[in-house]
Amino acid sequence: MATSTSALLVIVAAVLVALPVSAGHRDVKHPAAAPYRNPWSSFQNLSGCQVGQERKGLSKLKEYLCQFGYLPKQTSPSSSSRFNNVFDAQLEEAIKTYQCNFNLEVTGELDECTIDKMMVPRCRNADIINGTSAMGHSAAAVVHGRNLFTLFQPSGPWPPSKRSFKYAINATSTSIDRATLSNVLASAFARWSVATTLSFTEIATASDADITIGFYSGDHGDGEPFNGPTLAHAFAPPDGRLHFDAAEVWVAGSDVTTASSPAAVDLESVAVHEIGHLLGLGHTSVEGAIMYPSIPFRTRNVVLSADDVNGIQSLYGANPNFKGAAP
Repeated sequence: MATSTSALLVIVAAVLVALPVSAGHRDVKHPAAAPYRNPWSSFQNLSGCQVGQERKGLSKLKEYLCQFGYLPKQTSPSSSSRFNNVFDAQLEEAIKTYQCNFNLEVTGELDECTIDKMMVPRCRNADIINGTSAMGHSAAAVVHGRNLFTLFQPSGPWPPSKRSFKYAINATSTSIDRATLSNVLASAFARWSVATTLSFTEIATASDADITIGFYSGDHGDGEPFNGPTLAHAFAPPDGRLHFDAAEVWVAGSDVTTASSPAAVDLESVAVHEIGHLLGLGHTSVEGAIMYPSIPFRTRNVVLSADDVNGIQSLYGANPNFKGAAP
């Protein structure tokens, strides 16, 4: 009897092993996330390209430069008017202007330093507006301490009667919880109010707000689509719209420098920059300043530089209790 029982147990065990495990108990292994690929990384294939040459990918580079004001927009949607792949004289001049704005050696060539700079995540707002550079770009000015901040053309600051602002979060296509989002934005606004007499208060109703803030993807209907690591954009006074790119890997309320994603972006850093636009500041050539157009992934920069402070105080005056910009 004992022998028969043992044999039966062996048979039952064998059957159980052969049976499929239910999905509820299987150790499901999820595929690893695809590594991040910067859509502007293809510019690396253009390194060394010179005037007169034709190379695949130059049309995409021209679209990039057009997006930020360095080349004129194509007015017709027809294929004959789209950017071509020829390195022409107009492209050379656009590259020279870009290099000048970003304090690079002005060669008009697609050297490694220029391409590396173009690949860095940045603000969607243009550097050149209506043919006028929105960036101070004199190396001598930096050495001699001259202000390089610029004003957001063509509107200028908010009217003198407007010194208290109400803002509302009206589009939350993001995984960031609402409380964290509110805290980060309040901190970003405070960076500017401490240097001025401006005040900012969050309210619930967008229709009653001076400033509206939201997360959007791709072409979201305002004529300024997100394509590539264009992190956010904001409209000049008195428009009051600030849009973040919902497709970015936003980090809020934690250390972006230790984020697991190589494409992590610090929300407060970008918010401080865009609020500068909302208040009337344009881009600056001072690298490290809040109003510098680009910021690398996994980088935090939230402290106003002397250039930022001089710019905002030129528009709204100084806070008598302000201790000065960080060295």
